Amino acid sequence: MTTETNNAKIIAILTALPGKAAELRALLADTAPSCRSEPGNLRWDVWQDRANPERFILDELYIDADAVEAHRETPHFKNYASKINSLAERSAYVVTPVNLG
Repeated sequence: MTTETNNAKIIAILTALPGKAAELRALLADTAPSCRSEPGNLRWDVWQDRANPERFILDELYIDADAVEAHRETPHFKNYASKINSLAERSAYVVTPVNLG
């Protein structure tokens, strides 16, 4: 049986610009502890694509949409946002679970 939740997930696909993979990885490593300690955060994981090691998948889970909005107002997110476009091509999706009954 599937239960409905209010969780909100963010999935971001980050492909490092040429020569920027190490800087991108460092930014993610610096950001992780602060994101993981946010009150509404349940998970904050980074995955690396085996086929393209310059591509990272950011997998975040929050208790609800309000926690996502609070995340976006934090100093560490604002720091990340100010740097990410100079380091990577980025596609991000905020998704909610689908109850398939």
